[in-house]
Amino acid sequence: MTFPDQKFSGAGAFTEAYFRHLAEAAASVDGSKMAEAARIMGDAYERRATVYSCGNGGSAAISNHLHCDHMKGCQTDTDLRPRVVSLSSTIETITAIANDISYDDIFLYQLRTMADAGDVLITVSSSGNSENIVRACAWAKENGVHIISMTGFDGGRSAGFADVNLHVSGDNYGVIEDVHQSLMHVLAQYIRLERMDADVISAQKF
Repeated sequence: MTFPDQKFSGAGAFTEAYFRHLAEAAASVDGSKMAEAARIMGDAYERRATVYSCGNGGSAAISNHLHCDHMKGCQTDTDLRPRVVSLSSTIETITAIANDISYDDIFLYQLRTMADAGDVLITVSSSGNSENIVRACAWAKENGVHIISMTGFDGGRSAGFADVNLHVSGDNYGVIEDVHQSLMHVLAQYIRLERMDADVISAQKF
């Protein structure tokens, strides 16, 4: 059964149902995989390796938001200086690649130009099957770039490439994207928290 699969009596009833499904979707995320993702990203930041993110549509917004919260947020009250690049934010480059080569290569082209072995690629794709995401994953896998994929539905092809697949059990794009956004925040706040002095934590806002 998919959500929604019927009309609702009003926006209030739909809101209650939406948040119920959101809570169920959030609870489906594997905590041990979140721990591994945090380890990979934290290690990359400490080594001054680069973390790249990408996504389409609403997932592009999450990718861009990741740049902000991880580049700025993770270094607040810590000794980290994270290198973070959203491949979804470079609109001039994206349109040039899409126009001159192929939309399917918009992330691959940027990644193979800039990334080195030991870097990290974070893909955000509810279906996991966007061709431009899959091509970036395939290149990363062949060139020693760690892959963390955020997916929903059945995980799609990008889940199969990932070192860590952060999978959300859900079949509603809004619900899945809401959880992906939360996972991005959780990772940023935990990486920061882990590296803060204990006596500073309670005095700060997260």
